[in-house]
Amino acid sequence: MNARAALWSIVLSSALGAVTACGGGPKVALDPESKAFYETASLIMTREESRIFKLLSDVESRREFIDDFWAKRDPNADTDINEFRSEFEQRVAYAAKRFKGEGRRGWDTDRGRIYIFMGPPDKFEESVTHGDSTVRGSIIWWIYYRYGLGIEFVDEKANGSYRIRNYEGEFFEAIDILKMGASVGTADAFLKKVVKFDLSFDPAAGEIEIALPAKSINFKENDKGEYVVDLRFKFYVYAGADLAKTVFEEERSFAAPMSEIETLKDVRFRFAPALRPGVNYVDVIIQGRDARSGRIRRLFEVKIAP
Repeated sequence: MNARAALWSIVLSSALGAVTACGGGPKVALDPESKAFYETASLIMTREESRIFKLLSDVESRREFIDDFWAKRDPNADTDINEFRSEFEQRVAYAAKRFKGEGRRGWDTDRGRIYIFMGPPDKFEESVTHGDSTVRGSIIWWIYYRYGLGIEFVDEKANGSYRIRNYEGEFFEAIDILKMGASVGTADAFLKKVVKFDLSFDPAAGEIEIALPAKSINFKENDKGEYVVDLRFKFYVYAGADLAKTVFEEERSFAAPMSEIETLKDVRFRFAPALRPGVNYVDVIIQGRDARSGRIRRLFEVKIAP
């Protein structure tokens, strides 16, 4: 294995392992419902979500967390079906069956995890006579055109157990997209592509500020000749040692002439959530005003001095 491949092997294994480890797992005794949920949902949990879950000491608060966990990833809350959850559960079931012969639970293998994150590849390539002396078995590439990504799996010992050795494309960006349940939507999307946005806290005003990159927004021209975007913000705030949860939604609009928009780095919005001294977790979902439009999500840790 060359140095680059060795480096990426360590990085990728650490990244995928962190998805399930997230601080070592819950430290409280879980009820059967919570245990069944965490066993597979931890694959797509953020570190912050795992920390929150580990601090919930009673069944009801964990049940509420589980409901919120799936609701935050629901691409269309106006329908009875949570398409993200349905697809996730189908992928877990497939991975458990398809990759169970690799010495671990199928959904806990490298191929199983990638399948759960990204679904079936758009193209599959396998090389048995590859000439790589470090690999006794075959080399497989999964190619995802929709993510601009290719992932190489190698069967080093020819025992049918594959691990990730390398990739081409934005691997970590694609993982982040799937973990957070983000999408660009299919109808009237306000985003040109899936992007990250920033959050900062102003202690003097007691407000948080969301900065959304202007170049990522699909502005529309109104009858005044201005370019407008109408957004819906939904916040889940976990504050204080007891992680008291508050949820609130606000609609905001931004309008400006094209000459101004062309010079903008980002579009900023301010909010005043109920935060407390210490560590707070602020989970933000941004969506176009149309429920079918694109949505993005990030979870932030906000520390406030006593």
